[in-house]
Formats: sequence, structure tokens, C-alpha cells
Amino acid sequence: MNTQSNLERVLESGAFAVTSECGPPRSAAGDVILRKGLMLKHCTDAVNVTDNQTAIVRMSSLASCVLLKSIGIDPVLQMVCRDRNRIALQSDILGAAALGIDNLLCLSGDHQSFGNQPGAKNVYDIDSMQLLACARDMCENGRFISDLGEYEMDTPPSMFIGAAANPFADPSDYRVLRLAKKVNSGARFIQTQCIFNLKKFGRWMKDVRAMGLHEQVYILGGVTPLKSAGMARYMRDKVAGMDVPDSVIRRMEGLKGEAAREMGIKICVETIKKLKKMEGVSGVHIMAIEWEDAVPQIVEMAELLPRP
Repeated sequence: MNTQSNLERVLESGAFAVTSECGPPRSAAGDVILRKGLMLKHCTDAVNVTDNQTAIVRMSSLASCVLLKSIGIDPVLQMVCRDRNRIALQSDILGAAALGIDNLLCLSGDHQSFGNQPGAKNVYDIDSMQLLACARDMCENGRFISDLGEYEMDTPPSMFIGAAANPFADPSDYRVLRLAKKVNSGARFIQTQCIFNLKKFGRWMKDVRAMGLHEQVYILGGVTPLKSAGMARYMRDKVAGMDVPDSVIRRMEGLKGEAAREMGIKICVETIKKLKKMEGVSGVHIMAIEWEDAVPQIVEMAELLPRP
């Protein structure tokens, strides 16, 4: 199966890519995914589907991707190592490829203690780096992970493989080296943690360019529109690896309701415009958490329409 996803096409063309995110429902209501997808269809190049994000039970990412595909969206299948061993992960990659899902984002996954099933047993048979290498080997060489010899499949999957990166986590000196490892393991695109501290992200990108990684992988900067000062403070204080400067929180303080949301969108758009000018940044990944209807406005205000 030799296919190319829309996201891969846009990035290879040199256009500034736009991806967003779609959280599946905590039910079997497929219309929820379709409704969110229709909001994002004409303002994005691809839409990520989270895989039981924050370890809360939701409709499967694979099923949700198929629903998005049915309405003409290029979905990005997020796959975490928390819940499945290597047999199940490889099986799902084959199934996704057979169903026409052309993008794969490999993640470790939030620990189950964060979610609504804290007593669940995690798996973590392989980590995200190993999953990247596994997916690459399946696609490029038609081979599975095997402890018992070689087996070459007759019809390998063909997927555009990506990973996540956090430029803000400690130890900071290790972040670019970890990115290099993910690139060496098979990542062809990267979506980053939410960017609020542009100065720190700029320093990370300087190190990325110094190693020549921006020429080996497409980097999409993550952005999130804030809804309130409380949300900003929560992300700063409670979300590991998040860097929300006090200057951003001050801009949100004292604002309520629609005024706060307008400021959150304004900050998000300002960030996107600065990322567009940053060497080595190939696009943005807009994570509007349960606020998908804000994405078309953000993309329009950032002057990213029409999509190629």
C-alpha cells in the first residue's frame, strides 16, 4: 500500500501546515466525532484523534479516525503504549492502514492514575521510541518485531509516522537529544507541547537547527487557546512539563466569559504568527480542548486560509 496522506503532501510542498485535535466522546455517540470533524474540516490539513487521553475511557481512536475519514478528513491516529502490548499495537497499525488511515502519532500515554480507572493495570510493553522504530520497520521493511526470527509481510502498511516533543520539560539540555532519538527511530513529523513561552521555544529551536534536525523532520508547534486565567494558572501549576509565563496570565486576569475567550484566541493567534516566522517550524498543531469551534476563527485570524 503506497499512499501519501494529505498532511504529508502539504508538508512536502513547503506550505505551513495546520493540524488540530478531536477528542472522542465518553460514549458510543459517533455523531459527536462527526460534528467536531465538520468544524475542523475546511480549516485544517489533518485532525488528530486522541487515544483515551488523560487515561479516561473514551471511544477508540481507531474507530473515531474511520468516522472522520468518512467525511473527507485526513485523520492522525494517536497510539499510546499504556494499554496494549506489542502484539496489539502492531495489529492495530495493520488494521488502521487497511482502513485507509495514513497518519500515526506514537505516544507513551498518560499514566492510568490520572484517569477514571486508576486501578487499571498498565502495559508499557514497549515505549514510544520503540513504537516509532516498530512502525517504521513495518512500513519500510515489512517486518514485525520478532523474537523468533524474521517474517516479511506481503502487504506492508504505508503510514506517515510522527511523535510528540516537549521543549519545556526538565532537564532542558536533554530535550533536543531526545528529539534526535525520535527522528532516528523513525519520526517524520513532530507535534510539540503547547507553546506559551516563545523565548524558551526559540532557544530550543536554535538548538534544533544547530543539530540540523529541522532538515530531517517536520516540526509543528503546539498552541492552545486559553479560556480563562484559571485555566492558565492550572496549566502552569498542575500540568507537568508546561511553561506558562506570568506575562500570559496577567493578560488573562480580570477577564471573564467571552472577553477571556477573546483574549485567549488573540494570544494564540499572536503565537502562531510568530511561529510562522521562525526558521525550522513547518506548521502548527492547534489543541483547542473541547473548544473545536474556536479553531476556524483562529486559523482565519492567523491568515492561514484557504488551506492548500
